[in-house]
Amino acid sequence: MNEIAKRILKTAGIILLAVILILVIYLLYLVISYHRIEDNLALQVETSDEGGQQETKNLTTGEQYSALTYNIGFGAYTPDFSFFMDGGKSSWAKSKDSVLDTVQGAGDLAASLNPDFAMIEEIDLDSTRSYHVNEYDILRNCFPNDYYVFAQNYDSAFLFYPFTQPHGSSKSGIGLFSKYPVTSALRRSLPISTSFSKFLDLDRCYSISRVPVDNGKELVVFALHMSAYGNSDAIREGQIAMLSADMQKEYEVGNYVLCGGDFNHDLKASDGDEEEHESWAYPFPREALPEHFSFCIDALSEEECNAMWNSARNADMAYVPDVTYTVTLDGFIVSDNIECLTYENVDTGYSYSDHDPVYMEFKLK
Repeated sequence: MNEIAKRILKTAGIILLAVILILVIYLLYLVISYHRIEDNLALQVETSDEGGQQETKNLTTGEQYSALTYNIGFGAYTPDFSFFMDGGKSSWAKSKDSVLDTVQGAGDLAASLNPDFAMIEEIDLDSTRSYHVNEYDILRNCFPNDYYVFAQNYDSAFLFYPFTQPHGSSKSGIGLFSKYPVTSALRRSLPISTSFSKFLDLDRCYSISRVPVDNGKELVVFALHMSAYGNSDAIREGQIAMLSADMQKEYEVGNYVLCGGDFNHDLKASDGDEEEHESWAYPFPREALPEHFSFCIDALSEEECNAMWNSARNADMAYVPDVTYTVTLDGFIVSDNIECLTYENVDTGYSYSDHDPVYMEFKLK
């Protein structure tokens, strides 16, 4: 009997040692493979124009233009989808066909609004979670005559969690689709966590793209996606401070600044609001914005703002109207030499993502 017990203990010890060894090797793999994409990285401006169909003239003061921001959630978030990092079930989209249909639907929706500038977040290039579909190619076909700028957010190592369906590796980023010529573009790396959570929240960035105006100035378009899972005051403050400093530099030389994207802050709430909010949806601290800058949503009356559809839903569960927690995370910051003319959170019932588009019309003063 003692001999049998010894064999069992020996076998259990070998299995435990093997598990520990595998875990150590995997942790080493995570640490060694981890990298941040270069800051101040020049981005390529692309075009699919073959017949000279694109706009070649500069922007004009006093004319009406439009912009859209839309986080497409890597093509996974059909209304019944819930995400494991938000407390839900799934780590992958339902199927490759679902990804193809959802990204196509989101792209067609965005294109139907005919924005002069579209900022689209969470576009996967080659990710386990989205069956390695190149979603950027699909979106480019939705905007066939635009100028394109892509800023890669992250290129992550393989995440072996959750164990039933490992999230895998992810390569994803932010796209700008512009009807007007972009002369140059730059990627800025946002401050992120330096703790273990950096393997979950991954890299973060914004792109800065320059579009000529006929008065010799430029419309400088910031397309961004701030951190969602860092849950750190220092990270939030650092990201806002960096963005504010870059926007202020552009304003000081006389340029127009339009910043759109997923801020991962509650844009309807003001700092100090008593209402409960999720840990990933803190009120955006308006006082942190530099002088001469404001959110377009703040031009609405309190009644208009409260009545407006929320641009995002929590993905801890399938979407259930009037039950699922919703919040406005997406929007636009503008310099005071830009006038917001109209502003709308587009209500699709979160048909193609856990976010819905935000659309605005504006003019350059």
